[in-house]
Amino acid sequence: MIRTACLTGDAVAAVLDDLARLRIAVFRDWPYLYDGDLDYERDYLRAYQSPGAVVVAAWDGSRMIGAATGAPMEDHAGDFAAAFANRPERLDQIFYCAESVLLPEYRGQGLGHAFFDGREAQGRALGRRYSAFCSVIRPSDHPLRPAGYRPLDGFWRKRGYAPLPGVIASFDWKDMGEAETTRKPLQFWMKTL
Repeated sequence: MIRTACLTGDAVAAVLDDLARLRIAVFRDWPYLYDGDLDYERDYLRAYQSPGAVVVAAWDGSRMIGAATGAPMEDHAGDFAAAFANRPERLDQIFYCAESVLLPEYRGQGLGHAFFDGREAQGRALGRRYSAFCSVIRPSDHPLRPAGYRPLDGFWRKRGYAPLPGVIASFDWKDMGEAETTRKPLQFWMKTL
């Protein structure tokens, strides 16, 4: 039986290793192609123990099969403030829906909605006016793009999100099969809560 829960504070610490392993497994695939490292993941995920952060987790029995993270946008100001420099929305008005990872065999069963519902509820509880996330931009002719790949744009639009023109952030990570990290562009999407 699949169950979901919204975790905050100390409850997040109990699932960090499971979440780290899940992120590494799911983000190996297109479009992220992320060559993950457990130590880096543990360090990165500590940010989600901050006040206001949430992890919406899904389990099949005792196995974590998916999770989505979110936090006040100002917790990520170092990474994303420049992308929002010319926007009218202040960072302290935005709840950032960060990663959403789900094992392939569980996709298409409504968990993506549960992940957004939980994060958006956390944003509203914190008095945020907006919910935003970013998606990696890869060229359509990228040699590792799977045949028949279908982006999630339609799903995101049905939930009320729209891309923010010109609001592009960048982040560094190492792609599978590469020796060094490279900079990747990320398109921000946003909606009013």
